[in-house]
Amino acid sequence: MKASDIMRRPVVAATPTATARDVAIQLLMGEFSGVPVAQSDGSVVGVVTELDLIRAVLRAGKALETTLAQDIMTRDVRTVDAETPLEEIMAVLEEKNIIRVPVTDKGKLVGVISRSDVLRAMIEPTFLRFS
Repeated sequence: MKASDIMRRPVVAATPTATARDVAIQLLMGEFSGVPVAQSDGSVVGVVTELDLIRAVLRAGKALETTLAQDIMTRDVRTVDAETPLEEIMAVLEEKNIIRVPVTDKGKLVGVISRSDVLRAMIEPTFLRFS
């Protein structure tokens, strides 16, 4: 099984200039705990999580309405290719202690895989998704 078999798509991504408030709304509406930040060409430049939003307000005293995704995102983002095997995806999630990993194809964002997607694939080996 590979990344393209279990990734969630379509993927919701913020632009670097999206406000933190807009990111928070997307997280709440989509019931996500984080979203990739991507350029218009699909290249991943960061990730914003619920914790990033909380830290921006709590530690930095920032207002969500005036803070941009690029100001609070994690920039050193680990991605996996659409052809990456499930075992390697599990290793990335565990080694980096991350909840989700963006999936790219030729450097362009095409999906996201979360820990729950991996667990679902492990317990439902015949699980298929069609787009």
